[in-house]
Amino acid sequence: MGLLATIATPLERLIHTLPTYQLVLLGFAAFITLAVGLNVARQVLLKDKNAPPEVFSWFPVLGNTIWYGMDPFDFFFACKKKYGDVFTFILLGRKVTVCLGTKGNEFILNGKLKDVNAEEIYTGLTTPVFGAGVVYDCENAKLMEQKKFVKFGLTTEAFRSYVDLISSETKSFVQNNKLFGGQTGTVDIVPAMAELTIYTASRSLQGKEVRDKFDSTFADLYHDLDMGFSPINFMLSWAPLPHNRKRDIAQRKMAETYLEIIKARRAAGGKRAEGEEDMIWNLMSCVYKDGTPVPDKEVAHMMIALLMAGQHSSSSTSSWILLRLATRPDIQEELLEEQKKILGEDLPPLTYDNLQKLTLNAKVVKETLRLHAPIHSILRKVKSPMAIVADTPTSTKTYMIPTTHTVMSSPGVTARESNFFPEPMLWEPHRWDEGHSLAYAQLGLEKEEFEDYGYGMISKGASSPYLPFGAGRHRCIGEQFAYVQLGTVLATMVRYVKFRNIEGKSLVPTDYSSLFSRPLSPAVVEFEKR
Repeated sequence: MGLLATIATPLERLIHTLPTYQLVLLGFAAFITLAVGLNVARQVLLKDKNAPPEVFSWFPVLGNTIWYGMDPFDFFFACKKKYGDVFTFILLGRKVTVCLGTKGNEFILNGKLKDVNAEEIYTGLTTPVFGAGVVYDCENAKLMEQKKFVKFGLTTEAFRSYVDLISSETKSFVQNNKLFGGQTGTVDIVPAMAELTIYTASRSLQGKEVRDKFDSTFADLYHDLDMGFSPINFMLSWAPLPHNRKRDIAQRKMAETYLEIIKARRAAGGKRAEGEEDMIWNLMSCVYKDGTPVPDKEVAHMMIALLMAGQHSSSSTSSWILLRLATRPDIQEELLEEQKKILGEDLPPLTYDNLQKLTLNAKVVKETLRLHAPIHSILRKVKSPMAIVADTPTSTKTYMIPTTHTVMSSPGVTARESNFFPEPMLWEPHRWDEGHSLAYAQLGLEKEEFEDYGYGMISKGASSPYLPFGAGRHRCIGEQFAYVQLGTVLATMVRYVKFRNIEGKSLVPTDYSSLFSRPLSPAVVEFEKR
C-alpha cells in the first residue's frame, strides 16, 4: 500500500491541476491506448488455429478498412502474398473472410442458399436506393421471379432494336451536347459518359416515354442515388448523413416519375397501341407464382433497379474504354478501319448483326472489363459453418469459416494474375487474339456449366478467371445487354470523334469510394470531331 500511495498521491495532484479539456484528452488517449492494446492482445493470444489467418490491425472496429477502401486490389494482393488465398480482415467492425482465386470464386459465388446469403448483406445498401419489395428486399425466390420478368427486355430480338436506338443517342450526344461543344476541345469523360449512359439505357431498356422525361438533371439524380452505395452504408444506411438525404430525395423523385407513367396508362384503360411494347408495359401485366399481380410501386422500384444496373456498370466501363483509347490512338484508327473493311467504306447504320462481326470492337470492351470490372468485391453472409481448402504460401490447409463471418470474393484478382494473363496490368485488346503472346491461358479449367435458378438457363461455373459479371444465381442478368450497349457506344464514338491524352497527363487512378469502382473524376481528355 505504501508504494501505491507513493505513486497515486503525485498523480492525483497532477490531475487536479490540469484543465478540463486536457483531462478529456488524457482520458481519450488512455481509452485509445487500452483499446489498441486489447485489440493487439486478442490477435496475438486468441488465435483460432481452425479459422483463416487474420490480417493484423492496430485499431478495433476500423481494422483494415482504410487500406481496403483506398485500393482493394493492392490490399488483396499484399494479403495473398503473406497469407495465401484465404484470410480474414476487419471491415468496419465486421469479420470478413476473403476467398481468392478461381476456387474461392466457385466457393462463394456457387455457395448454397443454406450456407451463404446475399440479401442480408446488401439490403441495407440497395433497398434505400431501389425501393422496397425488390431485389434484396425480398426472399431469394421472389428475386428469381423478378429476374424472370425483367428478361422480357433482354432477348436477342430486343437487342436488335436497341442497337439503332443506342447508336442514335450516342451520335446525337457527340454532335449536340454542350459537353462536346466545338470541333475540338476537352471533356471530362466521367460525367459525360454518366449522362450518355442514362440516355442510352433509358431509351433502350425502358422506352421512349421514359427517355423523354430524362434530361441532364437526371444525371444528378443518378449520382445522388449512386452515392447511396457508399461503403459506410454497410453500417449507416439509416443515418441522416448528407449523402443519404440526397439519396432518399432522388429515390422518391425517380419513383414518382415511373408511377406517373403507370398511373396514366392505367387511367387510359391499360391498353397499348399495336406494336407498342416496353418494360413498364411488361411489368404492369406480370403476376407472381402465388397469383399476386406485381404492385405498381414494385414496378417503379424494379425500373429504378433496372436503370441503375444498366447505367452504372456501363457508365464506368465506357469511361474506362475512352480513357484507355485516349492512350492508344493506334487502336482507335484500327477500330474505324475494321468497320470500313467489314461493313463498308460508307459506314452504314449499325445493326445487331453487323456489330457481332466487329471482333476488335468486342475485344476492346472485353479487355477493359478485365482490368476495370465495376464491382471489385462480392459479399455473402455465412449462414452455416463452412470448410474451405486453401493454398497458403507454404502449404495447403483446411479452414472453418464460422457464421459470425461474412465471406468475400474478388473475381478481378484472377483477371490481374500473370499465370492467367501475361503482363496483366497492360491494357492490350489484342491479347484476346488467337495465338497472341499475351493470350489468356485456360490452364486446364473446367468447361462452362449452366443451371436454371428460376429465370432461365445461365452460366453456373465460376472457374474462369474472367468473371466481370459474377457467376451463379446472382450473376448479372444484364450481361449480354451490357456487351451490346458498350459495343454500340464504342463503335459509334469512333465514327465521329477521336480522343487523346492531354500532354504530360497519365491515366487517372480508380475511385473506390463507392461500392462500384470508376475512374476518379475529373478525367479530362482532348477530343477532335472527325
